[in-house]
Amino acid sequence: MDRVTPEVTLTIMASESDIDELGHVSNVVYLKWVIDAAKEHSRRAGYGSHTAFQPFGAVFVVRRHELDYLAPAFAGDLIELVTWIESWKAASSIRHVSIRRDGTELCHCVTTWAFVSSEDGRPRRIPAELSEAYANLD
Repeated sequence: MDRVTPEVTLTIMASESDIDELGHVSNVVYLKWVIDAAKEHSRRAGYGSHTAFQPFGAVFVVRRHELDYLAPAFAGDLIELVTWIESWKAASSIRHVSIRRDGTELCHCVTTWAFVSSEDGRPRRIPAELSEAYANLD
């Protein structure tokens, strides 16, 4: 898969509260982890607070999530959330999140994020300053 940013990894522990009635981590929790990974990537790029994008008059919002659930996770599992941005377009980006345990991928998500005006929700061009901040992580 192509990447325009370095990978960022966030390690977490699946908890008892993540478990559903089937005895494994809930699909809803996987989706929460996808958002957590994106937030961590933004934090490392220097845009970690909920007000970080205010100077641009726009915010990133999810337009589409596509998740492939490949294997279950359980309470006590050490989970790696690995994320990267595959591509930038004028007003959107494609982000991948690979959810792994012991190197085995449990879930893969591809998300389309749109950069939209904070005032009217219309698409806004992503400033080069933003894409460069994500591309130049240490």
